[in-house]
Amino acid sequence: MRAPRTAVAASADALAAIAPLFSRRAGALHAENVPLERLAAQFGTPLYVYSATAMENAYRRLDGAFAGAPHTLCYSVKSNGNLEILRRLARLGSGFDIVSGGELYRVRRAGAPSSRVVFSGVGKTREEIREALRERILLFNAESAGEVEILAEEAARLGRAAPVGLRVNLDVAAGGHPYISTGRRAHKFGIVAGEALRLFREHRRNRALALQGISTHIGSQILSLAPIRRAVRELAALARRAMAEGAGLRYFDVGGGLGIRYSSELPVNLQAYARAILHELRPVGLHLLLEPGRWISGPAGVLVTRVLYRKDGGGRRFVVVDAGMNDFLRPALYGAFHPVIAVRSRTRGRKQSVDVVGPVCETADCFAQGIPMDPVATGDLLVILGAGAYGAVAASNYNARPRPAEVLVRGSRAQLVRRRESREDLLRGE
Repeated sequence: MRAPRTAVAASADALAAIAPLFSRRAGALHAENVPLERLAAQFGTPLYVYSATAMENAYRRLDGAFAGAPHTLCYSVKSNGNLEILRRLARLGSGFDIVSGGELYRVRRAGAPSSRVVFSGVGKTREEIREALRERILLFNAESAGEVEILAEEAARLGRAAPVGLRVNLDVAAGGHPYISTGRRAHKFGIVAGEALRLFREHRRNRALALQGISTHIGSQILSLAPIRRAVRELAALARRAMAEGAGLRYFDVGGGLGIRYSSELPVNLQAYARAILHELRPVGLHLLLEPGRWISGPAGVLVTRVLYRKDGGGRRFVVVDAGMNDFLRPALYGAFHPVIAVRSRTRGRKQSVDVVGPVCETADCFAQGIPMDPVATGDLLVILGAGAYGAVAASNYNARPRPAEVLVRGSRAQLVRRRESREDLLRGE
């Protein structure tokens, strides 16, 4: 897949908008108060670097926007599941949205209470369901009639009622790339409204089920309020109808999907977002659940990489770096748009149009095409912005490449929160 042309965030204002708490000082890029050059020298490259303060600030801003209503932010673990990040969010009072038993294990190892965990996803196994029931999680977001039946069977075996919400597919188009749009009828997610009402009626008196929630999730990287308003309005109407027929609802889950700025995007205004949701929710009177992921962790992380070679060919100039698509998959998978800038600003000559590519043996291993960049030399450090979400969490060992280290910065302190894999790690389990 051909990566898109990307724009370089050269100005201080653009950098602050895309990567808050990352700034230039004396020409060198810093994460909070720590020079990225120092981190690269200490921990090597490729290297993920996160700002703890940026994540905490984002969480508090979103939490504060809904301060006037009962709500729980359930951070989406799939966006970045590093244990130290989960620990810090748990201490702020965050809940967690999970999509696998492995993510439940991570959340519990991070010290988060099971009572703040919502289990989403279309393919929960019986083993995962049993594990989550034993942990007494807050809610299962069920996505099919078959899953509801299995939840009832497993809960009955344990002698308890499974707390269940029904995820409704409202056929609302939203999100960026088609792969991250999740709310259309053609997608695998959720239950159509009519079937959801039938399930509420059918299982209203089932002692193995506590049908307490109604939810939806229409996509990711949403940059418009219109689909959000429509989805919340339709979900609220469905909730009122279900309750009028005797459903004992407690939770109203509107999912996540708030978009962030990668280049020139204009994210949704946070206060307008809260008003749009609360306008529909207050008459319903349910506890609000939100599932932010990218919005909290995306702008808080960067990927630092070192230039290996420069080469010309086919009328193009290539800058080959040591990070590859196995380290950061989004550009190859989605054609995702991520600015690439130099860690240290230098002027060696006129800007040149370059393709920034990795070492993996795939043409799709390309981070940016045709971007203007000051001439760089072997050994220079570059940084890929907006890499805090769906970055390290989606890394692989393709081409037998060890996964990169991760560092969390707060103020002047840098903490290694995942060591770089070794060659021995590549052989574990074989």
